[in-house]
Amino acid sequence: MQRNILTELKERRSVREFTSDAVSEIDLMTVIEAGSWAPSAGNSQPWRFVIIRDKGIISLLSELTVYSTIVAESQALIAIFLEYDLEFDEVQAQQSVGAVMQNMLLTADSIGLGAVWLGEIRENGKSVNRELAIPEQYELAAMMAIGYPAHRNQKSHRKNVNDFILKQIGG
Repeated sequence: MQRNILTELKERRSVREFTSDAVSEIDLMTVIEAGSWAPSAGNSQPWRFVIIRDKGIISLLSELTVYSTIVAESQALIAIFLEYDLEFDEVQAQQSVGAVMQNMLLTADSIGLGAVWLGEIRENGKSVNRELAIPEQYELAAMMAIGYPAHRNQKSHRKNVNDFILKQIGG
């Protein structure tokens, strides 16, 4: 049964603990396909993906982030790189990655996977490129840890929507 998009947005949670069950290639490709349909400035589609399921490489990458336990316990990682040769504006490229990640997180949740957005690892982007043998023209923008959730008891809260509105003009 398909859920209402607003319900999906409200109920999706970042998952940081995973079971040891492997994630299928079909599921990973479904998540990536959803990301590839994100909007981008001028339809430039500057993103490129690296799928990592090798536990040795996952272990090496876990040493490049303060979220080492999350990375080490994930069953797969999806690294999102930007190819700046295709993009004319760095800010717009980063905004595009946000849209990519949102599509991927929602899709992962909708097919029973758990995932979390890892941005801090960008601080060691050059090391990630080296470990994955990715040319320098590609810059690490974000990484997703993904797997089957060990549990679904994550909690979250949001302020009232009216707390975010600075002003209404017209209407």
